[in-house]
Amino acid sequence: MTEIKQKKENVKMHLKDLRQNLKRMHLEVTEELILPKPDDVKKLMNKMDKLLKLIESK
Repeated sequence: MTEIKQKKENVKMHLKDLRQNLKRMHLEVTEELILPKPDDVKKLMNKMDKLLKLIESK
């Protein structure tokens, strides 16, 4: 697999993971009326930062 294709796959994987985590948080807030833990929010922010760095490295 070429480097560009590998980077694309990595970005897709990160996006899917972020989307899944955000969907879970959304359901907790809207259906269970539970606010996310600050650490969970920080983890997602860090994942988003890593993804942004990966995208910018192209």
